[in-house]
Amino acid sequence: MKRILMLMGVCALVCQTSCTPTNGEEKKEHETTFLVSSPMKMDTTITKDYVSLVHSIRHIELRAQEKGYLQKIFVDEGQFVKKGQLLFQIMPNLYQAELEKAQAEANFAKIEYQNTKSLADRNIVAPNELAMAKVKLDKAKADVSLANVHLQFTQIRAPFDGIIDRFHVRLGSLVDEGELLTELADNSKMWVYYNVPEAEYLDYQTNEKKGDEVKVNLLMANNQLFKYQGVVETIEANFNHETGNIAFRATFPNPDGLLRHGETGNVRMGIPLKNTLLIPQKATFEVLEKKYVYVVDKNNTIKSREITIAAELPHIYAVQSGLAENDKILLEGLRLVRENEKIHSRFVAPGKVLSQLELYAE
Repeated sequence: MKRILMLMGVCALVCQTSCTPTNGEEKKEHETTFLVSSPMKMDTTITKDYVSLVHSIRHIELRAQEKGYLQKIFVDEGQFVKKGQLLFQIMPNLYQAELEKAQAEANFAKIEYQNTKSLADRNIVAPNELAMAKVKLDKAKADVSLANVHLQFTQIRAPFDGIIDRFHVRLGSLVDEGELLTELADNSKMWVYYNVPEAEYLDYQTNEKKGDEVKVNLLMANNQLFKYQGVVETIEANFNHETGNIAFRATFPNPDGLLRHGETGNVRMGIPLKNTLLIPQKATFEVLEKKYVYVVDKNNTIKSREITIAAELPHIYAVQSGLAENDKILLEGLRLVRENEKIHSRFVAPGKVLSQLELYAE
C-alpha cells in the first residue's frame, strides 16, 4: 500500500512539472514582435490594358462606276498595289462608241462654226447666228468630255498604295453601277481604338501636359507586344451613355505590315496616380471578396479595417479609401493575430518596405 501511494505521488509530480511552462517559454511567448508600417503617399504610374480594335489608316470600298461586264482583273487578292495601278476593266465597247459619236458631232459643230464665222465676218449672217454656232460647238465639246469620263470609269484604278482585299465579283460578271468589287487598305500606319472609363479619362486630361506625346503599347492576340509604340492622337467628342466610356485613338507605325485591318488586341497605357497611398499586397487579407488590413492603434491593439483598392501593381496595392497616411498596419503574421488582440510591434519605414518589394514608381 505504501508503494502504491509513493508511485502515485511521483506521477503527480512528473505531470505537474511537464504541464507547467518554464519561465523561458513564457518570456519567449511574450516577446513575439510583429512588424508594422504606414502607407506611403507618392506619385506613381500604373499600366492598364484596354480592349482595342485595329483599323487601317485608310480603308475604302472599290465600286463599279459604270454598268457592264467585268472584262479583266489585273491583280489578285492580298496583293500590294501602287497608286494609279489598273485593277479592273469593265467592257468599254459601248462607252468607246459613245465617245467616238461625241467626237464626230464635235467635229461637225466645229466646221459649222467656222463657216458661220466666215459668213459673219463678211456681214452675210447676223451675229446671233455666229453666237448660236459657238454655243453648239461648246456643247459638243462638253459631250466629248462627258463620254471620255464614262470611258475612263470602265477602268478602276487604285487611289492610293495599299493591299487588295477579297473579290466580291468574278471575271465575266455583269456588274451594276455602284456594285462592290473589293476593298483597299492602306496599312502603312494603323489606327487603334480603345474605350476609356470616364474617371480615367478625367485623370488623363488633368495630368496630360500640352505638347507631350502619350505613348502606348499594343499587346497582340498572340500575347506578344507589338515592337513599335503608338501615340495617342485623338479622343472622340462624346461619351457612350450606355457604357460610360469614351473612345481613344492611338496611331501605330506598321512598316513591316504585320498589323492588318480588323485585328484585335489590348492597348497598354500608363495611368498616372497622384498622391496615392501604397501598401504591400501581403499586408492585406480577403473576406467575401473584400480587402482588409489590420490597423494597429496607439495602444498596440489590432483592428481589422476594410479598404478599397484603386489599382494593382507588382506586389503593391494603391489604396483608394479606408486608410490614412499616418495609420499603422500589420505587415506580417496576419494569421497569428486576432481582432482586438494587443501585440508587441516594431515600426519599419514605408520607403524601406516598398523598396524591398521592387516597386517601380516615378
